[in-house]
Amino acid sequence: MRNFITHEWFTIFTLLGLVAVVIAKYVNTLRFNDFLSVIGNSKYLKIYTKDQKFVDIFDGFLFINLVISGSIFLFFSYSTFISPLDFELITFLKLLLAVSTIIIIKILLERLIGSLFEIDSVVDNYLFQKTTFKNYSGLVFLVANLFLLYTENFTKIIIIIVFSVVCLINGIGFITSFKNYQKTLNPNFFYFLLYLCALEIAPYVLLYKVISEYNA
Repeated sequence: MRNFITHEWFTIFTLLGLVAVVIAKYVNTLRFNDFLSVIGNSKYLKIYTKDQKFVDIFDGFLFINLVISGSIFLFFSYSTFISPLDFELITFLKLLLAVSTIIIIKILLERLIGSLFEIDSVVDNYLFQKTTFKNYSGLVFLVANLFLLYTENFTKIIIIIVFSVVCLINGIGFITSFKNYQKTLNPNFFYFLLYLCALEIAPYVLLYKVISEYNA
């Protein structure tokens, strides 16, 4: 799997992810520093939730890293635990497109639901919190990919640890959001469960099918 061509292309994509993170820091250094301490510190969410925009340059560059680094990590994870993958540039670009498209469509659907039920502010704040923790996961993927690319040993252990850390990060984000909107969710818990199944679980099932097609 780690032939020269594969290694070279993954290095290029990893550098692109790193460049995106550096640009995000350059765009707003203070915000980036606050972003790094978002785990266990609500300062970032309290300050920047109020200033959120539909198209945010800072989050946009972090999103680019999330898509690139997340796709590379998915490639290694699937190839290590399920079935070895042969790297093809065009096919990998399609994987990048699939990952980004699923995430963007998911966000747009959630915003549409917010508009339909006239809870735009609640949904916008929830999406900001969720996007923040997902982008933070992108940083973890970026660091993990460096180990996966340049070390031959402990690949399975690295993937398991990183997967656990990312689940923990997003779990913290989910609990944070649930606590913030618990009063709103309690009377509508059934609809909340439907939301989880339709927009939180189903996209990842779809992504798994996409990766499976990648190896077909």
